[in-house]
Amino acid sequence: MAVRVYCNNPHELLESIRTAINTGEVETWKVDSDGDFTHSPTQWAHLAWMRPTIFDDHIAFNILGTKTKKMSKMVYGVYHGRFIEMMLVHFDLQFTRASATALPTSSDFV
Repeated sequence: MAVRVYCNNPHELLESIRTAINTGEVETWKVDSDGDFTHSPTQWAHLAWMRPTIFDDHIAFNILGTKTKKMSKMVYGVYHGRFIEMMLVHFDLQFTRASATALPTSSDFV
């Protein structure tokens, strides 16, 4: 599954997300050293990561699972749903729409 966030300035939006996380404005997501996002509440931390790829008119966030455990539908759904929720709550003025694919894409690693 991929989350796609459509906007006029994908580079600026991605930097805004990283800044909001690093300053604590967004409390439930963390950015790792690879630039990937993980949901930080204890129950969900480090079960998956959302990897951004910038395109001309959107950012695609593909999910990456762990190497040691098969990803459950619950983790899969929570990461996508909560990521879109975070976008709506904190960045609603910086994008026009967000969507999630129902099944993994070729760029997802589940």
